[in-house]
Amino acid sequence: RNIILNNPRRRNALSLSMLQSLREDLLHDVKSKDLRVIIISAEGPVFCSGHDLKELSSGDDVKHHSQVFEMCAEVMTLIQKLPVPVIAKVNGLATAAGCQLVASCDIAVASEKSQFATPGVNIGLFCSTPGVALGRSLPRKVALEMLFTGEPLSAQEALMHGLVSKVVPEDKLEEETMKISHKICESSKSVLALGKATFYRQMTQDLDTAYKMTTQVMVDNLTLRDGQEGIEAFIQKRKPVWSH
Repeated sequence: RNIILNNPRRRNALSLSMLQSLREDLLHDVKSKDLRVIIISAEGPVFCSGHDLKELSSGDDVKHHSQVFEMCAEVMTLIQKLPVPVIAKVNGLATAAGCQLVASCDIAVASEKSQFATPGVNIGLFCSTPGVALGRSLPRKVALEMLFTGEPLSAQEALMHGLVSKVVPEDKLEEETMKISHKICESSKSVLALGKATFYRQMTQDLDTAYKMTTQVMVDNLTLRDGQEGIEAFIQKRKPVWSH
C-alpha cells in the first residue's frame, strides 16, 4: 500500500488532522492477507516538515498541544507494531517530526538530494520527541549534534550513520523502493509478522534475555504452517507456496 503525504503547500506538516489520517491509513485493512508492505512517500520538495507550528502557538490550549504530541507518539510507535514492513521513500527534506517519521520506519530509501534535520532548538522548541526515534536509530553523538545544532545531515551522511537504508539517484528512487517491496512480498506474511515483532522486542532486552526469547520464537516459527512449508520446499528444491 502507498501512503502519500499530500499537502505540499504546508510542507506536508504533521498537523493533528494529518496525523489522524496517517494513523487511519496505516491501520486500514492491516489484517488482510493482501497487504504485505506499506510505503510512505510525499508530494513536493519537502518530505515532511514536522509539526504544524500554527497548532503549537499560545492561541491553542495545553490540552490541544498534548493531543498533538500524544497522537504523534501513537503514530510513530504504531509503525513498529504493524505486522507488515513499513518503508519510508524520501525525496526531499525531512525535518523535526518528519525526521522522526523516517527514523521510525522499518526501512528508509532516500534520494541523493534528501536531507534530514531536527532544527527545533533554533525556534526554542527542542526536538525531544524526535530525539526518541533518532537516539534509537543513530549513534548518540550524531543524534545529539543534530539535536543541539539543528544542522541537517546529507543523504550520504544519513546512510553512513544508519538513519536510512539506501541512497539512490532521484530517478532510481521508485525502482529501488519497489525492488525491496517485491522482495518482501515473496515471503510469508505470518513469518514476517512474527519476525518483525520479535526484532523490536529483543532490541530492548539484554543479551541473555534476548537469546532466550528468540530461541523460543524460532521453535514457535517451526510450528507455523509456512515455517514447515518453507523447509519442505527447500529440501524438495521447489518454490514454497505460502498460506500466510
